[in-house]
Amino acid sequence: MGTLILLILVLILVGALPAWPHSRNWGYAPSGVTGLVVLILLVMLLTGRL
Repeated sequence: MGTLILLILVLILVGALPAWPHSRNWGYAPSGVTGLVVLILLVMLLTGRL
């Protein structure tokens, strides 16, 4: 279950990269927040809490 959640969040992280002209001025905010969530879940997965 944890691996599935981690995989979905990695896909969301890739999707949050600013690729469209209207989202380039957002900066790193969408991918940064998603990356932080992926990092927290990865730590939880490695420590066995997920």
